[in-house]
Amino acid sequence: MKGIILAGGMGTRLSPLTRVTNKHLLPVYDCPMIYYPLRMLVTAGFEEIMIVTGGDHAGDFLKLLGNGSEFGLKHLNYTYQKGHGGIAEALGLCAHWVDRDPCCVVLGDNIFQYSLAPAVEQYRQNPVGAQIFIKEVPDPHRFGVAELADNRVIHVEEKPQNPRSNWAITGVYCYDARVFDIIDGLEPSARGELEITDVNRAYLEWGDLRAAQLDGWWTDAGTFNSLLRAGQLVAETGANQPAPSA
Repeated sequence: MKGIILAGGMGTRLSPLTRVTNKHLLPVYDCPMIYYPLRMLVTAGFEEIMIVTGGDHAGDFLKLLGNGSEFGLKHLNYTYQKGHGGIAEALGLCAHWVDRDPCCVVLGDNIFQYSLAPAVEQYRQNPVGAQIFIKEVPDPHRFGVAELADNRVIHVEEKPQNPRSNWAITGVYCYDARVFDIIDGLEPSARGELEITDVNRAYLEWGDLRAAQLDGWWTDAGTFNSLLRAGQLVAETGANQPAPSA
């Protein structure tokens, strides 16, 4: 199973900070943002990891991370996304590298209080279909939203005005190799991007989408408010801590 970090995009919501660096290299408390998803994958047992980056500062990732030896890796892979064609497009760039293996995809600005290793291991034991990672939030209209019935996913929707539940879909996804066939068949949305929600919806229609419910806090760091909040949460509790026992 291979790990993918999506760290491209233009980071326009964090301008002017992102005029001089990629959003995912900005500091969150005492580390660059990219450290958190990278550590999350390493602690979940991933040894093969690809970073998808883009923009004018892609080379800075290599300067910072090198071959990943600081994180216990023998090698770290990189690829480049031109423009901002969406999360699904960025994932599609990894098709040749994944090579029909299952994969775990994490958005580079997502940070979690607890390790996702147990939830990832659930998928690793049966790597068929897709698994999303969900968290109850007070403002689900800001996110992709999953509706559950008897702990099964029955509906997914991107940033709905009237959410059917409070279950936000966080920026971590596990997929089997069919994900790249789905991406090949996608059409751009109204905002000109290939949407990850459409990928999840395809798995749902096949009856192959399941969800892992997360404990602890979760935040992205893509706006000034969420970047500040992320730093405060990490300072208070740390990130990627051992998951609480059941």
